[in-house]
Amino acid sequence: MKNISTLLLLFFALSFGFSQSYHFKTMVDVEASEVISQGQTGTCWSFSTSSFLESEILRLTGKRIDLSEMYAVKQTYSDKAWNYVMRQGKAQFSQGGLAHDVMNSISKNGMVPNAVFSGLKDDKKKHDHSKLADTLKTVLTTYLKDVTAYKTDWKADVETILDGYLGNKIKTFEYDGEKYTPQSFLKMTTINPKDYVTITSFLHQDFYTHFILNIPDNFSNGYFYNVPLTDLMATINYALNNGFTIELDCDISEKTFSSKRGIAVIPENTDNSNALINIMPEKEITPQLRQQEFENFNTTDDHLMHIIGILKDQNGNTYYKVKNSWGNINVGNDGFINMSEAYMKLKTISIMVHKDAIPTEIKTKLNLN
Repeated sequence: MKNISTLLLLFFALSFGFSQSYHFKTMVDVEASEVISQGQTGTCWSFSTSSFLESEILRLTGKRIDLSEMYAVKQTYSDKAWNYVMRQGKAQFSQGGLAHDVMNSISKNGMVPNAVFSGLKDDKKKHDHSKLADTLKTVLTTYLKDVTAYKTDWKADVETILDGYLGNKIKTFEYDGEKYTPQSFLKMTTINPKDYVTITSFLHQDFYTHFILNIPDNFSNGYFYNVPLTDLMATINYALNNGFTIELDCDISEKTFSSKRGIAVIPENTDNSNALINIMPEKEITPQLRQQEFENFNTTDDHLMHIIGILKDQNGNTYYKVKNSWGNINVGNDGFINMSEAYMKLKTISIMVHKDAIPTEIKTKLNLN
């Protein structure tokens, strides 16, 4: 009996006595704007890409500019409406989008600071697009139900709704004592949308080619460059170590993704919620597992965020500092997520980077020089 008791004590000591809570050391921390909230909207794609562009403007010019997220959102709603109607309702119309939708918007419409176009009207303090999206879709479906019976111009009706919810079109404005148009403001920031590329890693397409990734929010048929998983991770590390930040599209449906605790990991036992508190062994992520999780819809394009740094835990494991857009109140880690290397490998749909943030060898293979 004494021997059994001793063995049981040894078992519990091994199981729990040596568990380690997370302690992180910052290795790389590229400057970014403060964490803000997207409110009750599905516009993480614009909030995260705007944050990414704010860091890019700071890198390129030294200027700290608070960009309008909703300016790009408004233009993109118009593009989505056109796409939905021209596809006769056989397309997705929702609040979602991708990073390249922001780039498409600024290419056509320029950009403006948040002080000029906040997207908040009638003294509102928080964004809420639930009624906006529903109202727009009602107009579109009503038109498509009987185009001859629709008595007004559906395009004009869409713009009227957007103006009412988000604000009127911006033609000229003043910023820091200078007069701008949205296009001249874009020129002042030195951002060139053509300098930014989206990179992914999947086995159903040839490597070092580009293709249209068939995910629901890719309504605009954006192209993705396909590279091996090792190259995807090499690009992330190279970019951060050379002062670039990264736009991230990933899956956050895992039980071990927690905004409350500010941690995202892929433990060997994926149901092990203790991994949110203590360091646990993680799965080995292979390209085959990554492809499998994508094809069975365990990995979907849930959420876009902004990668700004690299950390290590006390055991030397690598994590990435990821800026979220759910605010910094009642969330862990001041609104940032410490995302493990395993999580990044398995759950990343794509990244967007400046082409100069790509290692030369990989950039050459992609014909981006």
